[in-house]
Amino acid sequence: MRRRLPWALLAVLILAQICYPLTTGATRAGLTVATVVLGYLLSVGHALVTRGVRAAGALVAVATGGGFAIEALGVATGFPFGSYDYSGELGPKLAGVPLIIPLAWTWMAWPAWLAAVRLTSGPAGERRAVGWVDRLGRVALGAVGLAAWDLFLDPQMVAEGYWRWRDAVPALPGLPGIPVSNYLGWLLFAVLLMSALRPLAGPAVDTVDGRDAPMFALYLWTYLSSVLAHAVFLRLPASAVWGAVGMAVTAVPLAVVLLRARRDDAGRPAPHRTPRPGVDATA
Repeated sequence: MRRRLPWALLAVLILAQICYPLTTGATRAGLTVATVVLGYLLSVGHALVTRGVRAAGALVAVATGGGFAIEALGVATGFPFGSYDYSGELGPKLAGVPLIIPLAWTWMAWPAWLAAVRLTSGPAGERRAVGWVDRLGRVALGAVGLAAWDLFLDPQMVAEGYWRWRDAVPALPGLPGIPVSNYLGWLLFAVLLMSALRPLAGPAVDTVDGRDAPMFALYLWTYLSSVLAHAVFLRLPASAVWGAVGMAVTAVPLAVVLLRARRDDAGRPAPHRTPRPGVDATA
């Protein structure tokens, strides 16, 4: 049951995201909120059932709690993202921040961390000594893997009118209405988040195994579906390109490593089993 639950939540999440381009107005806003809540439950629930209370608590503390704190700071002062305001379409607010926003940070922070661990682990993600080079690599990959998602997210949400920037200059080519400071602010917080997650969560988050397949699927689905949705359904070709390039830093190596591991497993001979007298004997 525990192994099936993340897959079931992922399936419902994917269905909700597929429905997103087919809706408009208040229905689309409600579906956005529902999608974020599903993603949050998926990531926190996976952390809980695979790594325990400490890891799940650390994820909530640094991603949900830290995400709310940095967003409240941003709304109040303009640092580190730039000056912006949220509309009232994403549900109730606290300190000017819709309550689902820090849930979104948490939703993608967990699969981004696990992807980084997988890419800096051995051939099968097995246990081994983790040195400072590995830790720096994990923080860097996890931070880029999380922050690059905003190259899809912000253009989509701004286009829907869920938030707006008071001063959007300078902006990335093809992405007007969003200042470069926003993406740099995302990267800054993502680095802080990933740096704090391991010390608080403990050694349980230093390795990955077969239980983490739903999170890898979530990350790769988010990457591929976002490219397709922005390029075709949402008519945001520039963010499709920027997001495809940015998330590729983590997503493409992850896909290659997972495909290679699958191929190696398929080519590995089955372990020899000694026949049991009187049971496995043949006539």
